[in-house]
Amino acid sequence: MELILKYFPHLTDDQITKFRVLQSLYEDWNLKINVVSRKDIDELYLRHVLHSLAIAKFISFNDGSKILDVGTGGGFPGIPLAILFPECSFHLVDSIAKKIKVVDEVVEGLDLKNVKTTNSRVEDINDNYDFIISRAVAAMPTFVHWTKEKIAKEQKHVIKNGILYLKGGDLEDELKDYRNIQIFNLSDYFSEEFYKTKKLVYLPLKFKG
Repeated sequence: MELILKYFPHLTDDQITKFRVLQSLYEDWNLKINVVSRKDIDELYLRHVLHSLAIAKFISFNDGSKILDVGTGGGFPGIPLAILFPECSFHLVDSIAKKIKVVDEVVEGLDLKNVKTTNSRVEDINDNYDFIISRAVAAMPTFVHWTKEKIAKEQKHVIKNGILYLKGGDLEDELKDYRNIQIFNLSDYFSEEFYKTKKLVYLPLKFKG
């Protein structure tokens, strides 16, 4: 928790409480339905919570924004961002039912009113969003194919609507076909060794009506 406060020192008391409760909620539910490895549970704030919040170092979502978290797994990056941006709506989607079960229980345990979940493939979601977020669920061309029809027409931010993708490693080949893509090193945001090879990829997408 100290790690979160190190980089996000202006949290409200309610946000601090919710972030503190995350550890025990995930520990309890992971014993029943294993969705996060033991090592990752032990380093939940470093490997999952802070990693998710890297998106907030790039953009502060305006109130009323709609964000789709694709392949949310155990609820990342959606749940930490939903805590940070309580006036935004987050839709967390995963095709694996047991993962959504854990997410539902964590959302209920945190009393997050701004999160809804769906056990589905993202291709079957019929709605539009300001931003689509994810943590490396597929190669970018595949991810764009899944999500390109789901970008909202109205712009609520200076930054254009599109994809915010947390990924690591060498992305040059995978991203070579996208001229307007931007890549940010998470080591510019966070000093921990874990973030040396981690990146945030931003790809603006046009509305396709």
